[in-house]
Amino acid sequence: MKSTDFLHWQKQAQAQTELILGRLLPDLMHQTAHLQEAMRYVALNGGKRLRPMLVLATAELGQADQELLHHAVAAIECMHVYSLVHDDMPEMDNDSLRHGRPTCHVQYDGATALLVGDALQTLAFELLSQPAQLPALRQLRLISTLARAAGNQGMAGGQAIDLAQVGQELTQTELERMHQLKTGALIRAAVTLGALVCADIDETAISILDQYASRLGLAFQVIDDVLDCEQKSSVLGKTAGKDQKADKPTYVKLMGLAAARQYAETLIHEALAFLDHFDDRADHLRALAQFTIRRNH
Repeated sequence: MKSTDFLHWQKQAQAQTELILGRLLPDLMHQTAHLQEAMRYVALNGGKRLRPMLVLATAELGQADQELLHHAVAAIECMHVYSLVHDDMPEMDNDSLRHGRPTCHVQYDGATALLVGDALQTLAFELLSQPAQLPALRQLRLISTLARAAGNQGMAGGQAIDLAQVGQELTQTELERMHQLKTGALIRAAVTLGALVCADIDETAISILDQYASRLGLAFQVIDDVLDCEQKSSVLGKTAGKDQKADKPTYVKLMGLAAARQYAETLIHEALAFLDHFDDRADHLRALAQFTIRRNH
């Protein structure tokens, strides 16, 4: 796929995500307007939208239930944004900027930030549970996929390991396990959700797509570590190099800069190989893998 074609699709997918979120996030109501305003503040107008793009790109492989597809796009991004809101708080990474704007607890307050995260997380499950044309068991699988990816066997579990490992040295296996949970689980969930909203995508294809997503999620984190090391100043409002400053284990510390970048390239090569099972309808998934490795922030 030509880079110009992908950039056009990427902008369309990001704009579509913005419209979907704008429609599905709660409108301001009198008694809870403060919370709803804060939810919209953190969820709109920012971010790469990688996870929604993965949902949309995967759904191109089949015949998607369009309304449920939109709900899956919003749900995965609500879950991701909730994690960022809590991650930015003083008890976690203590960041004051995200996407060049004050983080939620700075713009509002700590209690509001906690509630915003809670509300976004529950909204994600509300959206996935709306009536749809899919078989009931397949729709239930949508909900359980996201729940597992976000909970103690996924993102929250990985974050707990991360917090416990400050100042510690991890083996590559241990480091990969942490990031498979912390970052990779939600990326894998995005691809699975995109497949599940298409009743004609079978179990073999879902399994192959999960192998693609597993490599992609790990490569994403390796490149994050590389970029943290390479960029010593603030990038798009997010403090660069904070994991190094916090003495957290990283791939760069474990492998060295050049070897870490090469490892990410290898992971993307493996991810792309799994897509050989599919025709040109998977080209946006292929392009997203290249985007992950070529990004500069």
